[in-house]
Amino acid sequence: MKNKIVTNLRKYKISFICLAGYMKIISNKLIKNYPKKIINIHPSLLPKFKGLNTFSRMLKNKEKKGGCSVHYVNKELDSGSTIVKKSFFIGSKDNESILKKKTQILEYRAFPEAIVKIFRNI
Repeated sequence: MKNKIVTNLRKYKISFICLAGYMKIISNKLIKNYPKKIINIHPSLLPKFKGLNTFSRMLKNKEKKGGCSVHYVNKELDSGSTIVKKSFFIGSKDNESILKKKTQILEYRAFPEAIVKIFRNI
């Protein structure tokens, strides 16, 4: 199956991959075939709160700021170099739902900004 993905990406001449809401680990084969060509958006200020349940962990940790990070995908979960970060202050009455809404507003700005930044530097 993993070979099929790379084969089809090549067949259709895909040269850049944008992931949003993709919550699976990417195969090493795909990463090797697309180095610095796969980006993802994550709902925290990486390197804090890699992985799942970011909003509940932010609240549990009594964080003052939340946000999102657009980063390159590498072999380690949410560990590739950051392209763009956007942040907001967490209010004392904020809950997971509010954090999600605040984060999504920033994600809609951060993701296209990161893509423009990448392609301007090529």
